[in-house]
Amino acid sequence: MLVSMKWVQEFVNLDGLDLDKLINQFSLSTAEVESISHKGRNTSGVVAAKILSVKNHPNSKKLHLLQVDTGTEVVPCVCGAPNVKEGMIVAFATVSSSVNGASIGRANLAGYESCGMCCSEAELGISGESSGIAELNFKGELGTDIKRIIDMDDVVFEVDNKSLTNRPDLWGIHGIAREFCAITNRKLKEVDVVDCSAYTTLPKINIELLTPEVYRYSAISLDNITKNDTPLDMKIRLFYCGVRSINLIADLTNYVMLEIGQPMHAFDASKIQTLQVKHYNDPFVFKTLDGINRNINKDVMMICSEDKPVAIAGIMGGLDSGIRHDTSSVVLESATFDAVTIRKASSFLSCRTDASARFEKSLDTNMTTKAIGRFLKLVRDLDPGASITSALSDVCTKMHKPLNIKFSKKYLTKYMGIETSDDVIFRILKSLGFEIKNKNENDFEVLVPTFRATKDVSIKADIVEEITRIYGYDNINPCAPTASLLPVELNTKKSLNRTIKDILVRRYNLHEVHSYIWCDEARFKEIGIKLAPGLKILNSVNPNLTTLRSSMIPTLLSFIGENKTFSDAFGIFEIGSVLVLDENNNYEERKKLGIVMLDKINSCEKLFFKLRDIVFDLVHISKNRKTLFRHTDSNYLWQHPNNTVALNVCSKDIGFISVLNPAVLQHIDKKSSIVFAELDINLISSIKKQNLSWEEPSKFPDIKVDLSFVLDKTKTYDNILEPIKSLNLENLDTVELIDIFEIDDKTSSLTVRLDFVSKERTLFYEEVQDLVDKITEILASKGIFLKGI
Repeated sequence: MLVSMKWVQEFVNLDGLDLDKLINQFSLSTAEVESISHKGRNTSGVVAAKILSVKNHPNSKKLHLLQVDTGTEVVPCVCGAPNVKEGMIVAFATVSSSVNGASIGRANLAGYESCGMCCSEAELGISGESSGIAELNFKGELGTDIKRIIDMDDVVFEVDNKSLTNRPDLWGIHGIAREFCAITNRKLKEVDVVDCSAYTTLPKINIELLTPEVYRYSAISLDNITKNDTPLDMKIRLFYCGVRSINLIADLTNYVMLEIGQPMHAFDASKIQTLQVKHYNDPFVFKTLDGINRNINKDVMMICSEDKPVAIAGIMGGLDSGIRHDTSSVVLESATFDAVTIRKASSFLSCRTDASARFEKSLDTNMTTKAIGRFLKLVRDLDPGASITSALSDVCTKMHKPLNIKFSKKYLTKYMGIETSDDVIFRILKSLGFEIKNKNENDFEVLVPTFRATKDVSIKADIVEEITRIYGYDNINPCAPTASLLPVELNTKKSLNRTIKDILVRRYNLHEVHSYIWCDEARFKEIGIKLAPGLKILNSVNPNLTTLRSSMIPTLLSFIGENKTFSDAFGIFEIGSVLVLDENNNYEERKKLGIVMLDKINSCEKLFFKLRDIVFDLVHISKNRKTLFRHTDSNYLWQHPNNTVALNVCSKDIGFISVLNPAVLQHIDKKSSIVFAELDINLISSIKKQNLSWEEPSKFPDIKVDLSFVLDKTKTYDNILEPIKSLNLENLDTVELIDIFEIDDKTSSLTVRLDFVSKERTLFYEEVQDLVDKITEILASKGIFLKGI
């Protein structure tokens, strides 16, 4: 946003102050200033001159030979402007002058001497008009310095728009002036407006608000507008603030918007009968003032007359109802809309305007009538013959009201770090537009003005910030705070995340990575992974980043593919967010741990079991629980169709381990082994950590018995363990699986080690054999026999 200090000084007297230093102070206290420029400083020696004669150049169709009276002499000049004519009063740069930093001297142009230059507005730096030389409406003495005729000297600074996001009041010159008043402790002059209550007897314009997203809509009509040209000083002011001049009515709406931050729009009154604000269910095409056909959908709010669209609410008017050079009667509107609705419509249409940028900041509804009153004042001053032909029509559904905030002197001192006097507090708050309603001893009650209460100031900490920034952060001596510090216990999820990361990095040398939550379709395509259905991002700036991920693994696989030459064997992991469907078919954000390992040396089977051990350790160390593994079907195309194992802890499926599908492996490195696991951190966090218990080991020797059982591959180790546990044998201490041997495609041999021990005496082999016989008998009844029997 560009700010003219000359415009600011219409509302606050800054005489005697260094403007550059003042702007720097504004940057420290209010909003970041990106640059400062001094308009007109590099222009000198330009005077008002009269063109006495114009002759065509004999050897050029474009050039003209002029005789120019500068007030002190008549000099020749060669000029190529198409609008040059005898009798024109122009801005003439004399020899040795400087125009916007460019030095002017004598020159020989196309064989003729030229002693100076007739300047265009663009060359003077006062507008973008460069099609011809500037014609001055000046009847004074020739040779008068141009700066005495045109008010072109100014200091303009640019404010970073991001620092104004929460300050809708600073999107107008008057709001900026209020900040300078607070900084300099000077008084603010209010904006001159016309009191619209004097026209209540006139007929009103019929206004209908057919959508709740319009908070206030005000309108009034004018007739007998005879002037169309904007005064040069106003044009210059608009240009310095980044707005081009169009015509008087359009320029006045822009002028008011820049001055008080409230956008306005003027319609050709011949095109307007009534006004409605609504949404259309069916899409259609609408041509805006810039001549572009725009596709309107049901989310774009429209302003209509007799059900005919005439403007896109809060963004841009329609070409058909726009102001023309011969327009003499207008309908003026000023409104406030829901900020989110305007932002969405602006993004959808790819049309961001000065008006939409302000509406997106949650404007104060009290500003609509003030803007109309200011517009009427400017019209009356510039075109006294213009008449108001309607009463002010005003429909409001949501009126912003001042906000009460209470705070104590003790609270202010605590957060400022210094003690301030009541007089300083009163002065700062009053200069910013706040009102001190009540003060009881050390307690204050402040009334927040509506232009600060829409989204900015809402809690007492905001009041502290207001006082502190104007008081000056550099006026507060830095010192370390004194406070009692107590250790904070990590919550379950953070503690679990830290434990998992420590295990994976320190014990297993895995590398932690970080990624975004969206799927990179281009990366997935490179490694042969088809994008799975998922939650979509609307209006994504990148067509490859439109889907939010449902699994961590594809993202980690793309990282593995990019870094496959890093080492012959390595692994990566990440704890990140995914979006999955819940039982109600709604998307839910969950935290998941993804692990992917690559090995170019060892077999896929060996790598798989290594990952199994890692997962087992993670659960065992963090929860003191054992993980059960069972074969399951694959849910994703990138999983191996046969080699996927579900992980179960305390009857909860917490994730899976799998081998990469060979079709995807071909795209990454067909000679490598790649395995991966994904665990649900939310589910693991919900599992209660099992308390550890200890018992004294027996002082008597134990007897270990190894038994190999034959069973078909449809059965697992649990089919052996559960029957043994059901016997509840007194002296059986532990049961451990120590070996697996595949006999053929249908059967396997599992070797189990039984450890027998008594805490009271030494066991005899005969009694241990009786216990072993019971075990073999119950397993035989289940179809599981000793090997060789």
